Amino acid sequence: MRADIVWWDLSASGQTIETMRDYLRDESVTAFSKVPGLRFKMWLSDPATNRWGAVLLWESEEASRQALPSRALELIGYPPVAAHGFDVEATTEGRYETQRLSLQGLAFTETAERESS
Repeated sequence: MRADIVWWDLSASGQTIETMRDYLRDESVTAFSKVPGLRFKMWLSDPATNRWGAVLLWESEEASRQALPSRALELIGYPPVAAHGFDVEATTEGRYETQRLSLQGLAFTETAERESS
């Protein structure tokens, strides 16, 4: 298994964390749900530092080298400030109450809250 971590500083971009959330809802989450060999992708944001990023967990290094259905580079306008790949030493899943991991997070909870108002 392989893990990749990617971070952008959005300060010099026309994009914001909010516009990138729209991109997740409208396009990216669905596109990545169809990527062969991708076990998990988690998008991250840090409003305090204006950073946007992702953690990807792959079944193999080979799977991690494929072309990805991402327009983040195009939208943000420049490459990530950090992109690192790692060998996975071990994995586990803890005990949890939320059964469904897909479609969780601010990109989806904020939409649900807006629609119910």
